[in-house]
Amino acid sequence: MGGASSLQYVAKDLSGKVAIVTGSNSGVGYETAKALAGMGAKVIMACRSQTKAEQAITRMREEVPDKTLDVAFSQLDLASLISTTSFTDSFLAEQTRLDILCCNAGYLALKF
Repeated sequence: MGGASSLQYVAKDLSGKVAIVTGSNSGVGYETAKALAGMGAKVIMACRSQTKAEQAITRMREEVPDKTLDVAFSQLDLASLISTTSFTDSFLAEQTRLDILCCNAGYLALKF
């Protein structure tokens, strides 16, 4: 994961747009966040692990060295209503808009 991506997308200017990508520290979420940031969007990486998200942000900036990426971590654990409420309150306090929401992370609770 990461490295030279073979992902092809149509570049669009997303300057001034705000995006949230859940589960963006790896896999499809990571590539989505990187692509959106590469097109100029401010990307909020909504993840459970701050360490993994910060490592992903560092890797992302290394993989796209010719652009200044506006990427930030925000704590979100979808299994916790407290975490979800805290994330929402924090987002609303800091942002005036949301243009793109990519719900990549999931939560599956099975009761046996």
